[in-house]
Amino acid sequence: MRQSLDDDKGMDIVTIPLAGKSTIADYMIIATGASSRQVAAMADHIEFKLKKAGIAIMGKEGIQQADWVLLDTAEVIVHIFRPEVRDFYALERMWTQTASTDEVVHVS
Repeated sequence: MRQSLDDDKGMDIVTIPLAGKSTIADYMIIATGASSRQVAAMADHIEFKLKKAGIAIMGKEGIQQADWVLLDTAEVIVHIFRPEVRDFYALERMWTQTASTDEVVHVS
């Protein structure tokens, strides 16, 4: 999947291991496309290659708008964003952030 994103000129491709962090998948791949058209094309190419390899896609979201497309194979979740949408959600920061012992959260 990562190679397909690279072949399609995906930018800032990141692979995040989820083992020990979540049971939703083993890995998360995050990439950026320059436009909605490129995001949709990258998602279509991954979907085609997965089907050809006999790998089922359990979930697919966002293809109509193509600001953020999610493909879920149960083992790997692929997120493809337009740049400003990726910056807004900052998924890699959330999933790679380490817990700080000196961080205090107050709830009122």
